[in-house]
Amino acid sequence: MPRRSKKPRRLIVDGLAYLWTLRHSHRVLDGGRSADCRETLTLYPQPAGTGGPLCIVFAEGPGRYVGGFPMGSGDVGYVRGGSLNLHEPGAVRALLDAASARGWQPGAPQSVEVDGWPLLEAAAAQAGDAGPEGP
Repeated sequence: MPRRSKKPRRLIVDGLAYLWTLRHSHRVLDGGRSADCRETLTLYPQPAGTGGPLCIVFAEGPGRYVGGFPMGSGDVGYVRGGSLNLHEPGAVRALLDAASARGWQPGAPQSVEVDGWPLLEAAAAQAGDAGPEGP
């Protein structure tokens, strides 16, 4: 039975629990083409009220791609560089670790939005080292 893509998933890291979601958004141009594609990965510290969410945003741009046709859903990466599938728990864990290494604190009360591109290479290296079992 396939899982519901809109339902938050659970991730446990160093004894802390998070719910996470992935959303794709874009504008639709005349003729049906899409523009300004973005993937937004949001992690919610649990239990609710123990910290504000972390939103990691990947916006399309020169030399980089964001999931959707013809790429796979959740795929983000550099045309000549690292890439991640944001549906994979190991990729989410690696991005969380990279954001934490850059100063994000899970107990901060406010919501934080960060550009995912500066996190991608380190996260892709970590997720790649994890192997099929994940971190």
